[in-house]
Amino acid sequence: MLLQINYLIRSKKDGKYLVARLPEQSGQEASYLLVFQHDYDALSYINTHGKEFSDRLTVETASPTQLKGLMQRWDYAGFGIVKDPMLPDIQFVS
Repeated sequence: MLLQINYLIRSKKDGKYLVARLPEQSGQEASYLLVFQHDYDALSYINTHGKEFSDRLTVETASPTQLKGLMQRWDYAGFGIVKDPMLPDIQFVS
């Protein structure tokens, strides 16, 4: 069985993951965990959009099983799969 590894950006200071917040119909915000397909995509995202925070961020790996646990523990609404870190082009999946 092929195991797909995903990459996440996490704060070294408080351990929170990088998320995108989108408004819901109820007026609340929903958090979507940003997921990268390659480690170099995550690093490009940091260098392009958060260079001033680069010393406080780290890139972590996560298996699909670990992502499921993160979704439940942090109560995320879904994933934001980053297709192009430079623009950024993100596909949101609930």
